[in-house]
Amino acid sequence: KERFASEREHRPAIGIDLGTTKSCVGLFQDGRVEILSDAQGLRSTPSCVAFTEAGRLLGHQAESQAALNAPNTVFGAKRLLGAAAEAPPDARRWPFLVLEAEGGPRLRVSYKGAQKSFFPEEISAMILGHLKEVAEERLGRAVTHAVVTVPAHFNDSQRQATRDAGLIAGINVLRILNETTAAALAYSLHHPDGRERNVLVFDMGGGSLSASVFSIDRGVVEVKATAGDSHLGGDDFDDCLVSFFMEEFLKKHRENISHDRRAVWRLRAACEAAKRALSSSQKATVSVDCLYKGIDLQADITRAQFEQLCAKLFQRVLRPVERVLRDARLSPSQVGDVVVVGASTRMPRIRQLLQDFFGGRPLNQCLNADEAVASGAAVQAAILLEDGSDAARNLLALDVASASMGVEASTGKMHGLVKRNTAIPTVATRTFTTLHDHQPDLLIRAYEGERSVARENHLLGRFLLRGFSPAPRGMSLLEVTFYVDADGILSVFALDKVTGSANPIVVDARKGRLSKEQIARLAEEHERYRAEDRARKWKLATKNYLQSCAFSVRRTSGDILSYFTLQAKKKVVERCQQLELAAHPDHDHHRPLGCPGRDPARPTGCPSPTSPSEAARWKRGPLPKPPPPSINLPSTLSSLERIYL
Repeated sequence: KERFASEREHRPAIGIDLGTTKSCVGLFQDGRVEILSDAQGLRSTPSCVAFTEAGRLLGHQAESQAALNAPNTVFGAKRLLGAAAEAPPDARRWPFLVLEAEGGPRLRVSYKGAQKSFFPEEISAMILGHLKEVAEERLGRAVTHAVVTVPAHFNDSQRQATRDAGLIAGINVLRILNETTAAALAYSLHHPDGRERNVLVFDMGGGSLSASVFSIDRGVVEVKATAGDSHLGGDDFDDCLVSFFMEEFLKKHRENISHDRRAVWRLRAACEAAKRALSSSQKATVSVDCLYKGIDLQADITRAQFEQLCAKLFQRVLRPVERVLRDARLSPSQVGDVVVVGASTRMPRIRQLLQDFFGGRPLNQCLNADEAVASGAAVQAAILLEDGSDAARNLLALDVASASMGVEASTGKMHGLVKRNTAIPTVATRTFTTLHDHQPDLLIRAYEGERSVARENHLLGRFLLRGFSPAPRGMSLLEVTFYVDADGILSVFALDKVTGSANPIVVDARKGRLSKEQIARLAEEHERYRAEDRARKWKLATKNYLQSCAFSVRRTSGDILSYFTLQAKKKVVERCQQLELAAHPDHDHHRPLGCPGRDPARPTGCPSPTSPSEAARWKRGPLPKPPPPSINLPSTLSSLERIYL
């Protein structure tokens, strides 16, 4: 509470849904959630980053050029967060290069003419930073605090990697919140009737599926159980269609396009569009002009064909639902509402499967499938900072551990300390002893998972206990405490029960994680990228303004020709044409314009105002509005030369 109370003066705090394919940002204010749109009025952002010769492109800009720059357009980085050294199976289908490296996979792209490798945390940080800028532009002030959501089944390493991405982006992550819990908060905000009920939230997005059962009573949202599938989402259905049409293309034209990254990307985009169309119609067309070697692809697919092709994926949809009800010890009839969120829940087959499982009951669709998670995250941010209305202050979310945590016993078995679906934050303690006489230290391995053999689970970290008194075998008693915080991240503390000395130890799970030094370095690089992006955007804005001013002057010069001699009129028109040429994208911006006059404070030669050297000298700020048609031509031309030349 002290930590969050100190943050209140730094309001506002935003909620971010960091998705595999799409991301969204929201703010809770004046008793309601507002989803913040970007400059184009779009309320969600593709989780996509492109690298070009000129700089970075984020979100919609990155997605729009992906077909022409597929090897350098990165998407799906969320699936690599917290991953082990080896690249996951998804990497084989991606058009960009994923390298296996110690400490986790890297993404290799060409950036400004050089090969560069990025951590998945860096890519996620770029997306988080972009959403942060969207919020700052809308609110007109700096934003530094946020609640970031993750799939409910994310493990400790993945949660820590998400927090690291926030640090790199310059965000103070107040809470790592489960996506289903965020959706349940949004649901509870819309149903403040106080009636106790069990609610199942089914969240299926582009990369993963999560299901959680909640008990909601007078604003208290308590998680009873959670389960999920980290590799079942809209992307997997896209992959199924892509594989099918690649095989059809090979059969028909005897051409294998799998090695052509641009062709595969274009086919993927067409398949995704067809999948979306099949949610509202019985038939869709997959059409790609000149897909490969000048050969067009034109094919129809029906909803029945799509469901047959993806039958194995649809069979996996209900498994997390069955498991979560079993863990919560509930039958389908004991669930009051089934709330669906996530774009992939729009597929008719998925909705039909859920309805049939729950006895034909209609699904609750009160929440916007694309924005529900961001809305709940925004509510949680307001709750943590005690900065919301009475409706938000009366809400409380009680989450659970997504997986069991324990240590490896001397027999190699998994000794559980924190069981799955235990309410968090939580503490568990166990006493260990030495196996040898006068043993100077004790190595303990912490794991996360449900397998009985410890090494078949996910290794959280190894930690070494030192400093206890040497003693005969079995005489040293070390009390080890596991603490799982509200983010679902584990810390470990140890106490020598013989001497009473405490030795706090944090699990150092550096497999797939970044060190503090790496995070600091990557944060500096992130700021440098942002500065380069701002300079590039300012140059583009200046070009547009320059062209607008010159065109306006040239257009109005004929109306006030009587104020000028023919020679002066000719000079004005020529000068404006030069300015319009300078603003053209193909203009050589390092070539002097040869202007007739200049500001005495400027050097001779009139270098282009959009060159990097000049841009660095300008005072960054909003550009003035273009001049109206009725202007004073001499003063306008003088202003143009003074400002730009």
